[in-house]
Amino acid sequence: MVADATAPATNKFFAGHGKVKFGGLIKFTLIDFPGRPAAVIFTQGCNFRCRYCHNPELVYPHLFTEPVPQEEIMSFLQRRQGTLEGVVVSGGEPTLHDDLPAFMASIKSLGYVLKLDTNGSRPDMIQELIDKKLVDYIAMDLKAPLEKYALITGVDTNPEILTRSMDIIRQSGVAYEFRTTYDKEVLTDADIENLQNLTHHTCYRVQECLPVAKEKAALKVLHKEI
Repeated sequence: MVADATAPATNKFFAGHGKVKFGGLIKFTLIDFPGRPAAVIFTQGCNFRCRYCHNPELVYPHLFTEPVPQEEIMSFLQRRQGTLEGVVVSGGEPTLHDDLPAFMASIKSLGYVLKLDTNGSRPDMIQELIDKKLVDYIAMDLKAPLEKYALITGVDTNPEILTRSMDIIRQSGVAYEFRTTYDKEVLTDADIENLQNLTHHTCYRVQECLPVAKEKAALKVLHKEI
């Protein structure tokens, strides 16, 4: 059973969702997978409710569109073999889906390098992907200092689960980064310093949250390695 990032353990936001459902596909990017031309696959469903989320259509079930068939995604990736090098699996929160390893294995079989974007709430799933050599790069979002997580995510989160995910990632031998979206309405410079210390000042970067509309925000990556 995959570990739960929340207390109580029965919180529906943190239960496994079974079959992966896909909310979208970016067919080409040079910025989402460091050093590699890649595609980005977005899964539907998330266990956090972040105040600055720029993909609400992947988070809130009432905003979900008709899922992209997995067959369509795999057919596209087969056609792009030799052109694309990497595939980013993002969301939503991909690790909620219990059959994520099988899906990523099918992509691996085509020769792609895989990157996972995750909020770190399901460390057992992260460990499984690492153990099965199904992931080559992991980007874990650190929403806030651990004591402030609920202010950003809207849910009560067990900090021990998050630090466990961090330890798994650091010890994996897989390339990784930790990253924070700097929501200045909630976070302070002292909070960012706290997070720098949490990450041991290694493989950490900050994203500035730039609101572009009342109901949505956009992210601008600050090109700064900390």
